[in-house]
Amino acid sequence: MAEEMKSTEVASLQVGDVVKGKVVKVENNQALVDVGYKTEGVLPISELSSLHVDQISDVLSAGDEVEVQVLRLDDEEEKLVVSKKAVDAERAWKELQHKFETGETLTAKVADVVKGGLVVDVGVRGFIPASLVERHFVEDFSDYKGRELTLKVIEIDPEKNKLILSRKAVLEDEANRQKEKTLNSLEAGQVLDGTVQRLTDFGAFVDIGGVDGLVHVSELAWHRVGHPSEVLSEGDQVKVKVLKVDRENERISLSIKETQEGPWDQVSKSIQPGDVVKGQVKRLVSFGAFVEVYPGVEGLVHVSQISRRHIATPSEVLEEGQEVRVKVLNMQPEQKRISLSIKEVEQEEARKEVEEFDNNNNNNAGLNVTLGDVYPELRNLK
Repeated sequence: MAEEMKSTEVASLQVGDVVKGKVVKVENNQALVDVGYKTEGVLPISELSSLHVDQISDVLSAGDEVEVQVLRLDDEEEKLVVSKKAVDAERAWKELQHKFETGETLTAKVADVVKGGLVVDVGVRGFIPASLVERHFVEDFSDYKGRELTLKVIEIDPEKNKLILSRKAVLEDEANRQKEKTLNSLEAGQVLDGTVQRLTDFGAFVDIGGVDGLVHVSELAWHRVGHPSEVLSEGDQVKVKVLKVDRENERISLSIKETQEGPWDQVSKSIQPGDVVKGQVKRLVSFGAFVEVYPGVEGLVHVSQISRRHIATPSEVLEEGQEVRVKVLNMQPEQKRISLSIKEVEQEEARKEVEEFDNNNNNNAGLNVTLGDVYPELRNLK
């Protein structure tokens, strides 16, 4: 095929020449092109494009300028057959080879959806396998027809008329650039928006801008979480705090609970010193008992505040899991400390019993006896 355009004079026109022409007539299966020859060149529909064309009028109109290659020339019969497809293909293969070698991308509109992938016209027929369209699985490609895609050449063989393209490679390159940008900008302490990508037994992976970070199960919430699925679903939008960044190994530790008000921040809104509340004994130690008085908040009942009678160890009167009523003696949420008393609740209850007994006694004429007379140990409670 000639590299440069030849003169359109009849005497110099030869098979293989590439010439410019103007479409003078469009018929169903062919177009007539004026290339300066004594008769118009016939452009068959089969020589119009590398892809299937239903009608010439879908691609060409009278007056369009085109470049064509001379396929057949018969001076005696005054017959000239030309091809637009051959010109487009030669130019395309050269450009595509260059893009393949340099890694440059190209843009093409999806011409058809076929079994196994997508077809595009880039001067030659290009095929995008289904597995190379997206980074994720796609079940139905019907809405891709007519869409413009940015693609990369991953396999090329002009002799076999084979061209394999990939959109996935372009998307992965973009993702890697974004990942590197995000990694370089991350610092411990940042609070970011993220999307839950995957749940595992040990935590959740969250996308924070092209890179996934791990929220360990212990960092999902202030309360105990057995499995991430108890509090999260894939696709959830969450706020996370960056705990640690290991750029070399591309590992990022994140926390969801650190972006939320913790139980020790909330407890002072619900409980105040002097309140009597219900709680559950969580742990027994030699010096007292730890009682949960608010989800995630445990206060200490010192051994001296467990009972009105002397006890040597908390286990004499308490057991783990037991529900008790406690009085809040002191609160220091900033130091995560709450002092509690079971003994004072018992004394309050006993005091009320004394007052009620004495009131009833005073209302009964002739009965001059107090509960303190019956139970001497209660005399000092009034």
